[in-house]
Amino acid sequence: MTALLSTFARVLAAGGTAAFLIYVPSSAYADDASNALATTHKDIEQTFGKVPDFLKALPDSGLPGAWAETKALEFSDGALTVKTKALISLAVSAQIPCNYCIWSDTVSARQAGATDAEIKEAVAMAAITRHWSTIFNGMQVDFEQFKKDLGGDTTANK
Repeated sequence: MTALLSTFARVLAAGGTAAFLIYVPSSAYADDASNALATTHKDIEQTFGKVPDFLKALPDSGLPGAWAETKALEFSDGALTVKTKALISLAVSAQIPCNYCIWSDTVSARQAGATDAEIKEAVAMAAITRHWSTIFNGMQVDFEQFKKDLGGDTTANK
Protein backbone atom coordinates (compact mmCIF):
# COMPACT_ATOMS: atom_id res chain seq x y z
CA MET A 1 0.00 0.00 0.00
CA THR A 2 2.87 2.37 0.76
CA ALA A 3 4.32 1.69 -2.68
CA LEU A 4 0.95 2.49 -4.22
CA LEU A 5 0.70 5.79 -2.35
CA SER A 6 4.28 6.63 -3.31
CA THR A 7 3.51 5.93 -6.96
CA PHE A 8 0.35 8.02 -6.70
CA ALA A 9 2.34 10.95 -5.26
CA ARG A 10 4.92 10.72 -8.08
CA VAL A 11 2.22 10.62 -10.75
CA LEU A 12 0.46 13.64 -9.28
CA ALA A 13 3.74 15.52 -8.94
CA ALA A 14 4.39 14.86 -12.61
CA GLY A 15 0.97 16.36 -13.41
CA GLY A 16 -0.73 13.18 -14.54
CA THR A 17 -3.63 11.01 -13.53
CA ALA A 18 -4.10 8.62 -16.43
CA ALA A 19 -1.02 6.59 -15.54
CA PHE A 20 -2.28 6.17 -11.99
CA LEU A 21 -5.68 5.00 -13.17
CA ILE A 22 -4.04 2.33 -15.26
CA TYR A 23 -1.78 1.32 -12.38
CA VAL A 24 -4.54 0.89 -9.76
CA PRO A 25 -4.96 -2.80 -8.99
CA SER A 26 -8.40 -3.99 -9.98
CA SER A 27 -8.76 -6.93 -7.57
CA ALA A 28 -10.90 -4.91 -5.14
CA TYR A 29 -13.22 -3.85 -7.94
CA ALA A 30 -13.39 -7.41 -9.25
CA ASP A 31 -14.41 -8.70 -5.80
CA ASP A 32 -17.14 -6.06 -5.54
CA ALA A 33 -18.36 -6.84 -9.06
CA SER A 34 -18.37 -10.58 -8.35
CA ASN A 35 -20.42 -10.06 -5.16
CA ALA A 36 -22.85 -7.76 -6.98
CA LEU A 37 -23.29 -10.30 -9.76
CA ALA A 38 -23.93 -13.17 -7.31
CA THR A 39 -26.48 -11.07 -5.40
CA THR A 40 -28.16 -10.08 -8.67
CA HIS A 41 -28.35 -13.69 -9.84
CA LYS A 42 -30.01 -14.68 -6.54
CA ASP A 43 -32.55 -11.86 -6.87
CA ILE A 44 -33.35 -12.76 -10.48
CA GLU A 45 -33.79 -16.43 -9.50
CA GLN A 46 -36.21 -15.37 -6.74
CA THR A 47 -38.19 -13.35 -9.28
CA PHE A 48 -38.24 -15.76 -12.25
CA GLY A 49 -37.30 -19.09 -10.68
CA LYS A 50 -34.07 -19.09 -12.69
CA VAL A 51 -31.77 -16.69 -14.54
CA PRO A 52 -33.30 -16.52 -18.03
CA ASP A 53 -30.91 -17.09 -20.92
CA PHE A 54 -31.50 -13.60 -22.35
CA LEU A 55 -30.14 -12.07 -19.15
CA LYS A 56 -27.05 -14.25 -19.45
CA ALA A 57 -26.39 -12.51 -22.78
CA LEU A 58 -25.62 -9.25 -20.96
CA PRO A 59 -22.06 -8.59 -19.85
CA ASP A 60 -21.54 -9.47 -16.20
CA SER A 61 -20.53 -5.89 -15.46
CA GLY A 62 -23.84 -4.54 -16.79
CA LEU A 63 -26.32 -7.01 -15.35
CA PRO A 64 -26.53 -5.72 -11.75
CA GLY A 65 -27.31 -2.16 -12.83
CA ALA A 66 -29.69 -3.21 -15.61
CA TRP A 67 -31.56 -5.54 -13.26
CA ALA A 68 -31.82 -2.95 -10.47
CA GLU A 69 -33.23 -0.36 -12.88
CA THR A 70 -35.69 -2.78 -14.46
CA LYS A 71 -36.90 -4.19 -11.16
CA ALA A 72 -37.34 -0.79 -9.53
CA LEU A 73 -39.06 0.84 -12.49
CA GLU A 74 -40.95 -1.92 -14.27
CA PHE A 75 -41.88 -4.41 -11.54
CA SER A 76 -43.19 -2.10 -8.82
CA ASP A 77 -45.84 0.55 -8.48
CA GLY A 78 -44.63 4.12 -8.37
CA ALA A 79 -46.36 7.16 -9.81
CA LEU A 80 -47.74 4.66 -12.34
CA THR A 81 -49.12 1.21 -11.61
CA VAL A 82 -47.38 -1.88 -12.93
CA LYS A 83 -50.40 -2.40 -15.23
CA THR A 84 -50.12 1.11 -16.69
CA LYS A 85 -46.38 0.67 -17.20
CA ALA A 86 -46.94 -2.64 -18.99
CA LEU A 87 -49.53 -1.03 -21.27
CA ILE A 88 -47.18 1.86 -22.08
CA SER A 89 -44.35 -0.56 -22.74
CA LEU A 90 -46.59 -2.65 -25.00
CA ALA A 91 -47.62 0.42 -26.98
CA VAL A 92 -44.00 1.48 -27.46
CA SER A 93 -42.96 -2.08 -28.30
CA ALA A 94 -45.60 -2.26 -31.00
CA GLN A 95 -44.16 0.89 -32.58
CA ILE A 96 -40.49 -0.09 -32.43
CA PRO A 97 -41.43 -3.01 -33.28
CA CYS A 98 -39.99 -5.63 -30.94
CA ASN A 99 -41.62 -9.07 -31.01
CA TYR A 100 -39.88 -10.10 -27.78
CA CYS A 101 -41.17 -7.00 -26.00
CA ILE A 102 -44.68 -7.24 -27.46
CA TRP A 103 -45.01 -10.80 -26.20
CA SER A 104 -43.58 -10.15 -22.72
CA ASP A 105 -45.40 -6.82 -22.29
CA THR A 106 -48.72 -8.43 -23.26
CA VAL A 107 -48.12 -11.20 -20.71
CA SER A 108 -47.08 -8.63 -18.07
CA ALA A 109 -50.10 -6.44 -18.76
CA ARG A 110 -52.46 -9.41 -18.44
CA GLN A 111 -50.73 -10.57 -15.24
CA ALA A 112 -51.20 -7.05 -13.85
CA GLY A 113 -54.92 -7.21 -14.61
CA ALA A 114 -55.20 -5.52 -18.00
CA THR A 115 -58.20 -6.53 -20.04
CA ASP A 116 -58.15 -7.27 -23.76
CA ALA A 117 -59.95 -3.95 -24.29
CA GLU A 118 -57.20 -2.06 -22.39
CA ILE A 119 -54.48 -3.83 -24.39
CA LYS A 120 -56.21 -3.00 -27.67
CA GLU A 121 -56.67 0.63 -26.67
CA ALA A 122 -53.04 1.04 -25.59
CA VAL A 123 -51.82 -0.31 -28.93
CA ALA A 124 -54.36 1.83 -30.81
CA MET A 125 -53.11 4.93 -28.95
CA ALA A 126 -49.57 4.12 -30.06
CA ALA A 127 -50.81 3.74 -33.63
CA ILE A 128 -52.72 7.01 -33.67
CA THR A 129 -49.80 8.84 -32.08
CA ARG A 130 -47.50 7.48 -34.81
CA HIS A 131 -50.11 8.38 -37.44
CA TRP A 132 -50.42 12.02 -36.39
CA SER A 133 -46.70 12.35 -35.78
CA THR A 134 -46.11 11.22 -39.35
CA ILE A 135 -48.53 13.86 -40.63
CA PHE A 136 -47.18 16.68 -38.44
CA ASN A 137 -43.56 15.96 -39.27
CA GLY A 138 -44.02 14.95 -42.90
CA MET A 139 -46.15 17.96 -43.68
CA GLN A 140 -43.79 20.18 -41.65
CA VAL A 141 -46.64 21.68 -39.64
CA ASP A 142 -45.45 24.84 -37.88
CA PHE A 143 -45.00 23.92 -34.23
CA GLU A 144 -45.74 27.37 -32.81
CA GLN A 145 -48.92 27.60 -34.87
CA PHE A 146 -49.87 24.09 -33.82
CA LYS A 147 -49.66 25.12 -30.14
CA LYS A 148 -51.71 28.26 -30.80
CA ASP A 149 -54.34 26.27 -32.72
CA LEU A 150 -54.79 23.94 -29.77
CA GLY A 151 -55.02 26.82 -27.30
CA GLY A 152 -51.92 25.79 -25.41
CA ASP A 153 -49.27 27.91 -23.73
CA THR A 154 -46.82 28.72 -26.50
CA THR A 155 -43.92 28.80 -24.04
CA ALA A 156 -44.48 25.30 -22.64
CA ASN A 157 -42.24 22.39 -23.63
CA LYS A 158 -39.68 24.34 -25.63
